[in-house]
Amino acid sequence: MLISRTSQYAIQALIYIALKGEGNPILSREVAEQLGVPSAYLAKIMQMLCKGGVLTSFRGRLGGFCLRENAEKIDLMRVLLITEGQDFTTHCVLGLKQCSDETACPMHNKFLPIKSQIVDMLNGQNLADLAEAVKAGKYRLADIPGELMPVH
Repeated sequence: MLISRTSQYAIQALIYIALKGEGNPILSREVAEQLGVPSAYLAKIMQMLCKGGVLTSFRGRLGGFCLRENAEKIDLMRVLLITEGQDFTTHCVLGLKQCSDETACPMHNKFLPIKSQIVDMLNGQNLADLAEAVKAGKYRLADIPGELMPVH
């Protein structure tokens, strides 16, 4: 149940947008530049997040992307259900198409409690908390020096 690069970029972008504050549209190009990710790829991810109801996009000179609702209401599970698909928590850790209690892979019973803890953690982590931790300097958002990422 590792997450894809798409999900990684989505979470990074959403935290960056949350750091910029409510009501400030952010261009996907700015986000991509600040996070050091491919601009065209991030633009597609941000459109996916718009369709999923997490972001709103605005066109025009003052356009860009904003969180559709308060960052405290957007948890990581919601984001990952958009980027990974509705069944990502039920995928087999070894990639088998049919893996359940009845047709278990060798890792099924060992990974089940861990998977449950991960789901609980994802449900309990919201963008506001993550953005605040980055702002406080507890965590970094990208593999680039912090001074290159003005967030105020």
